Amino acid sequence: MQERNLVIIPTYNEKENAEKIIRTVFALDVPFHILIVDDNSPDGTAEIVRSLIPEFTGRLHMIEREGKLGLGTAYLAGFTWGLEQGYDYLIEMDADFSHNPQDLPRLIDACRQGAHVSIGSRYSKGISVINWPIGRVLMSWFASVFVRTILRMPIYDCTAGFICYHRTVLESIDFDWVKMKGYGFQISMKYFAYKLGFTVVEVPIIFIDRTEGTSKMSSGIFGEAFWGVLKLRFKRFPKKQKK
Repeated sequence: MQERNLVIIPTYNEKENAEKIIRTVFALDVPFHILIVDDNSPDGTAEIVRSLIPEFTGRLHMIEREGKLGLGTAYLAGFTWGLEQGYDYLIEMDADFSHNPQDLPRLIDACRQGAHVSIGSRYSKGISVINWPIGRVLMSWFASVFVRTILRMPIYDCTAGFICYHRTVLESIDFDWVKMKGYGFQISMKYFAYKLGFTVVEVPIIFIDRTEGTSKMSSGIFGEAFWGVLKLRFKRFPKKQKK
């Protein structure tokens, strides 16, 4: 039976990018399905996606939520849906082309070759970020150094949001463990996968900051992640066996 690959893309006010990212993913040689998780975007993002569903019947899906509930909860909703639908690989990706869809097959290949989690990494081969102010680059890079040091987790890009999970990883993580809703969510998921003994690899990518739409980054997101990492360091959680 052919493997089934799901790309989960959270959206909030992504009308400039929604159709383009969907068509670009579907144009790849490797077959992917897409799940859009839209947080009631006031700019009409959901309407754009809804108009494309008849063209991509069975491949394009959407969850519409009632408000802006956070990146982490969007992905957890997507994971839950994808597992219920029987997908083998579930991939996190941004809508704004900062994650290059052409790298999706590389993430899948890394998992086919033995990894349980593959990370599109900005920092595993130096710093590969384009169009970010130097201050933001340094903040992101040092954030990963901080996380790697505190959690003793051998991952260079701890806050990366371009990730492929084999379904067994997500089935083994109790989503109730995940307390951080912003970018700290990304740290938590990697940490749980690592602590459960899954193989995590980094696939070097070039990260290009969005050219259209508005960034959702805020100082509150970094604050949540900072304190959340300290709590994670001393967290005890029941371990589940790999399947």
